[in-house]
Amino acid sequence: MNDQDLSVIGEVKEWLAKTFEAAGKSVPEFEYTPRSVSHLHNLLTVSKAKDEAARIVARDFRQKASEYRSQAARIKEILENVGLAQEGLPSNVVASAQVLANVANLLNIRDTELSSFLVAMGDISLRKTGVEEKRAKVQKESKVLLDFTRKAIARLTYLKRTLAQLEDEVAPCEIQMENWKTNLQVMAAKERQYLQQCSNFKAMLNHAGYAPEVSHRVLVETAEHRKDLEKKTKPILDTLRSYQDLPPDKALAALAIEDKKRQYAAAEKYLEDVLQSALANSG
Repeated sequence: MNDQDLSVIGEVKEWLAKTFEAAGKSVPEFEYTPRSVSHLHNLLTVSKAKDEAARIVARDFRQKASEYRSQAARIKEILENVGLAQEGLPSNVVASAQVLANVANLLNIRDTELSSFLVAMGDISLRKTGVEEKRAKVQKESKVLLDFTRKAIARLTYLKRTLAQLEDEVAPCEIQMENWKTNLQVMAAKERQYLQQCSNFKAMLNHAGYAPEVSHRVLVETAEHRKDLEKKTKPILDTLRSYQDLPPDKALAALAIEDKKRQYAAAEKYLEDVLQSALANSG
């Protein structure tokens, strides 16, 4: 750290001490880093410049106040010499003079010349025009906002009416929803029942040996062939029944039985061939 940095830090410390002492407080502890010292030095420079400007303005104000007091004393002396002292004037004159002074202060008139008054009146006229323009603009905006407000109120009224209608419809809708819920439960129970029945029917079909290739047409054809076989086997059965009336003869009975066995086997083979043929045609 060079001598210049030390000088800047000393200047900053002295300024901080004076500033906090004027406020009746002590300087808080903090680290004097290059950044903080630079920032505080900039504040010090700006503060000194503003203090100097304020002293100059205050000195100017004090000088003008002294001049105004001197001028006021001189004017008061002149008025007293001509018999126009404030104490000797009527109250209405004093009040009018006060009003005139207030108007002069309002118009920021520095002297009693006509030009100064006209300039002030022109400024007031310009201000009045600006105020009127702003007023017209505000009125226009107020009209737009009023229109929006009316529309919003109408929309709010419509929404309130709709809400009331919906609230009136809540109870019937709840009853209908309860009915739907009950019906849904019934339908779910029926669905479970039908699924169980379907599963049972599938089990029964599997147990009975049902296969998808067995169609109604195949069953009808098989029934027709069965009827044909019954027609063909009926004479044989009648013949067998007629043999029951014959006298018992072991040898003849054995021959008859063997003959019928051959016929029965031929009929079974014929039936099996017919079934196989029907199944082959349906596939």
